[in-house]
Amino acid sequence: MRITTKGRYAIRAVLRLAQAEEHRPIPIRILAAQEGISPEFLEQIFFRLRKSGIINSTRGPGGGFRLMKEANDLTLMEIFDAVEEGFFLSPCTQDGEQCDREERCLVHGLWEHTYEMLQSYFGAITIADVMANRYPHL
Repeated sequence: MRITTKGRYAIRAVLRLAQAEEHRPIPIRILAAQEGISPEFLEQIFFRLRKSGIINSTRGPGGGFRLMKEANDLTLMEIFDAVEEGFFLSPCTQDGEQCDREERCLVHGLWEHTYEMLQSYFGAITIADVMANRYPHL
């Protein structure tokens, strides 16, 4: 399993927004500089986060991006889904893929079960949990 750069950067940027004083909008160039992320790449990520309703933007002086959800209500899985970040253990756990070995494969059930556990785990961790450094135990 590997979470791509897009998924990792999305989590980092959302954490910065969650830490913003009084949820004030933060310009993308400031976020990019704080996190060492290319502003162009961050724009691509924010386009998807905005489309999913996780963030919104304000134009003009004092504008920027801010969270639309409370940190307690926003899970890591929601962020991964918003940026279309898939984490698949094998091709047979990838959405829309049909494995031609499924009927006779002894490990297919293991990959499916593990994939479901990962989705559940990341679905249980909120941005507030990450900020407080608390994670559920399996």
